Amino acid sequence: MGLWDRFKDSAQQMQGQLMAKKNELKSGAFRDASMAMCALVAAADGSIDPSERQRVAQLIATNDVLQNFPPEDLHRRFEENVNKLTADFALGKVGVMQEIGKAKKKPTEAWAVVQIGIVIGGADGHFDENERAVVKEACFALDIPPAQFDL
Repeated sequence: MGLWDRFKDSAQQMQGQLMAKKNELKSGAFRDASMAMCALVAAADGSIDPSERQRVAQLIATNDVLQNFPPEDLHRRFEENVNKLTADFALGKVGVMQEIGKAKKKPTEAWAVVQIGIVIGGADGHFDENERAVVKEACFALDIPPAQFDL
């Protein structure tokens, strides 16, 4: 089995795990951390082009786990985080990591935020080194050993 096939299987498995916990993932901290994670992964290389921004927004809108929240609210929060990152990536990243860190009080939510980052990162068929690096940093913000996600 090729690397991409293994990754695709892993992403599908993570989505299944997220669905199994959907009813536990309804807090504002999870919502905010998830949108911060999506923005961070989308801008992982320090910039985000309009097509990538639109693609991630579409993924957010169609993700079954995130349907616990109004789509327009998710979109607004995602855009706010992207705007922070595109205005000044280094400074914006500090604020976005703080948002992500809010989910660490509930281990189920913290794990789910990391899984969402991996699913979003791999949605284009390639989970690149920049995306892996920011998800790994998010693991530290959530007090989760990155090795638990093979990062």
